[in-house]
Amino acid sequence: MLPTITTIGGPTALLELGGLRILTDPTFDPPGDHPVGPLTLTKTIGPALSHTDVGQVDLVLLSHDQHPDNLDGLGRRVMSAAPLTLSTPEAAERTGVTPMRPWGRHDVGRVRVTAVPALHGPPGCEPIVGQVTGFVLTGDGLPTVYISGDNASLECVELIAERFPAVDVALLFGGAVRTPMIDERLTLNAADMVIATRLLKARHVVPLHVEGWTHFTENQADVHAAFSEAGLDHLLLSPTPGRPVPLMAVR
Repeated sequence: MLPTITTIGGPTALLELGGLRILTDPTFDPPGDHPVGPLTLTKTIGPALSHTDVGQVDLVLLSHDQHPDNLDGLGRRVMSAAPLTLSTPEAAERTGVTPMRPWGRHDVGRVRVTAVPALHGPPGCEPIVGQVTGFVLTGDGLPTVYISGDNASLECVELIAERFPAVDVALLFGGAVRTPMIDERLTLNAADMVIATRLLKARHVVPLHVEGWTHFTENQADVHAAFSEAGLDHLLLSPTPGRPVPLMAVR
């Protein structure tokens, strides 16, 4: 079967790759408020598919567990039913998932998962925002897929591009997130998504996590405008949420 991707909403997408059903950052709660310490994050758009619509998955790739826009109540239910979830060492301590450190590998069937660096804000932000990870998926006869997680660092992207010079599909989390706790961007903005695409030499880009919450300062329209201005709009894959679309063949 051809590999496919189904975007669901926020950071959540379902990949069918190498015979596996792989879910990124599960978020299935309806719109509403989510307290996070002294802050309240407000979700404005619900998922295109419910957690029951998605059904059983083989693998969850969780960039981090500490923020409800990346893992919410119903998402935890989906995660707990999955046979394997890979995430950060901090997430493993809190939830019992399988930990991965940067550049660590975990083979699941035909798919090799490599954890890659990510930084959820400016340098030195980790004590406030916590650990976050990205992932690269590879396998014989399969497209190479990069999943950024909530990464704001182009330096991390440069390191990833050095090790993976042939990225077929980049799932880039954007939105240019800001909160009162740190007066800097906590995720890539649209212009940085363009730079990341060039660094990775990505053949296609799927923007994820670029709208649906009030703490985001950019949306899909900003991403499309930036890629169009850069002459790279032909690289964008923007599937209708809830509908699978095929990924391209490997190089």
